[in-house]
Amino acid sequence: MKKFALILSALAVLFTLSRCGVNRQLTEAKTLGDCKYTVASADSIYLSGIDVRRFKKLEDINPARYPQLAAGILAKSVPLSARLSLNIYNPTNRNAGLNELEYKVLLANEEIFTGFVNQRIEVPAGGGEARIPIRLRTNAYKLLTDDKTRDAFVELIQNLSGADDAKPSKLTIRIRPTLALGNKKINYPGYITIDQDVTQKILLGQ
Repeated sequence: MKKFALILSALAVLFTLSRCGVNRQLTEAKTLGDCKYTVASADSIYLSGIDVRRFKKLEDINPARYPQLAAGILAKSVPLSARLSLNIYNPTNRNAGLNELEYKVLLANEEIFTGFVNQRIEVPAGGGEARIPIRLRTNAYKLLTDDKTRDAFVELIQNLSGADDAKPSKLTIRIRPTLALGNKKINYPGYITIDQDVTQKILLGQ
């Protein structure tokens, strides 16, 4: 009988600890919605294997000058890759954190990147900050050829190249934290949306 009581007590403790852990995750995830987000830097940006810093002017994005870009357009496969650093600032009096997140990046209301960050990230209360590295990879063929995205994409490439006369490009980043419940993963309801103007300063990490 005593052994059974001990087992029940142990299970009760485990249940309480599990519930506390879930509640803590929920609080930390909710606090992320009150944090402030900025794209701190962007680097390692390549279009069809070409460093985008070569595309200072509109006429530079010319398939006739870059055989690999021309071949990619013909094959409808134009790989675009980049690395962004997303800064999170926590002005609240509660800690924010996540174990994993899903992200989406939109340009001109069109989804251009999706992916996951699978690492523990904590943002301390009272002005704490954290950086999330995000790797971006996509096929840019549609972005280059679709009337709805072509101009916005060319502007974005010029901004990322560091062109002085480029107009700021607006990116929308949506992130959704994932909670751990035992062996299960539960997505945070809805997305946290960040609208970010991308300029030459982003490329320089300023």
